[in-house]
Amino acid sequence: METKAVRRSLTGPLVTWGVTRAVLLLFVFRVLLFPGPDVTSDVSVIYRGWYEVLRTGTFPLDDVTWQYPPAAALAVLSPAALPFLSYPHAFFVLAALADLVVLALLAHAGRRPDGSRRGLWVWVAGVPLLGPTVYARYDVMVTAVAVAALLAGVQRPRVLGALTALGALLKVWPALLLVGAVRRRAWASAAVTSAGLAALFAVSMPGAFAFLTFQRDRGTEVESVGALVFHVARQFGWSGQVLLNYGSIEFVGPGVAEVSTAALALTAGAFGWLLLWRLRATRVSPYTLADAAFTAVLLFTVTSRVISPQYLVWLIGVAAVCLTARASRMGPPALLVVAASLVTVLEFPLGFAHVVVSDGYGVALMFLRNGLLLAAALVACRRLWRATVPARPAIPFPPRQTRTEETPVSS
Repeated sequence: METKAVRRSLTGPLVTWGVTRAVLLLFVFRVLLFPGPDVTSDVSVIYRGWYEVLRTGTFPLDDVTWQYPPAAALAVLSPAALPFLSYPHAFFVLAALADLVVLALLAHAGRRPDGSRRGLWVWVAGVPLLGPTVYARYDVMVTAVAVAALLAGVQRPRVLGALTALGALLKVWPALLLVGAVRRRAWASAAVTSAGLAALFAVSMPGAFAFLTFQRDRGTEVESVGALVFHVARQFGWSGQVLLNYGSIEFVGPGVAEVSTAALALTAGAFGWLLLWRLRATRVSPYTLADAAFTAVLLFTVTSRVISPQYLVWLIGVAAVCLTARASRMGPPALLVVAASLVTVLEFPLGFAHVVVSDGYGVALMFLRNGLLLAAALVACRRLWRATVPARPAIPFPPRQTRTEETPVSS
């Protein structure tokens, strides 16, 4: 009887996943045409070009658009595992398989005694809202590693550390998964794994860490929170430009360097808040690990100089892990992220031309999407703090003395 109930509870998510992912594959295989610019060109042109260079045993040192840690080479080279398919088609199939891995992990986590199907639904419904971009970037593969790390983290801290290190060497942001880790074994495992992998790449492939220089020189991308300053300034005659710079569409001109510096300062401030939270948090429970990771990734995203559409895949994945625990406090910010995903596909690829020229529609989309992400970050911070940091007892004021008739009065 219990098995039948479990099967019935999984039928809806599985059918929805199958239908929506089939549609996504039809889009990336170009059987159906998704409106707007072709989002698959990154795979067929950029990734394929990197693939040819990486096969020679070196990183693309002359390409400033290569801004990824060394393990990203594994994702770019992965289509070689399916030699009977063309490079783009093999990549799309592997992206769909990574999506399926996340589905299986979330479904298993939801079956725990304290589990919930909410996380499974967040992933099933949230991912297709981003459109075919999900399968045309390797972020879904990184997210699969991050989801596996968080779900393993409560009972297997060493696995958490090892997978976090791998994820960080794929795309940096999974390092934030350790924010809520309280066991030293997780940190030790992450340190050993990252050091070993980094040394292996540094010795075997020249230019493994050239991406650090390319990242340093980036400006303010048109979809970031900081870019709102220039979207508004253009309405009043700002003299800057929008150019393809370091592989993304960025603002270039007066004030851009200052806004980019301010974004870095805000990121530092966010890390400072996370450090303060770690020092003050005492009511830590098993689900705190994922809640803290979700909050950290949100803070990293909204303070970043770049917010690409695929960043929402990270947020959906980590939010889904949070909501596999019935006691998680991250329901409202997770819903805000899902809503932001819907607005994201409206601005890219559907309305990206409007965003680039900063017309009324494009600016409204950017304010709405980034406003939802900012709200999600603030709500997540507040809920994480309230759930884990005990309130300080109020210090009572001394009773106020009142003059009585018996009190002698000096003349």
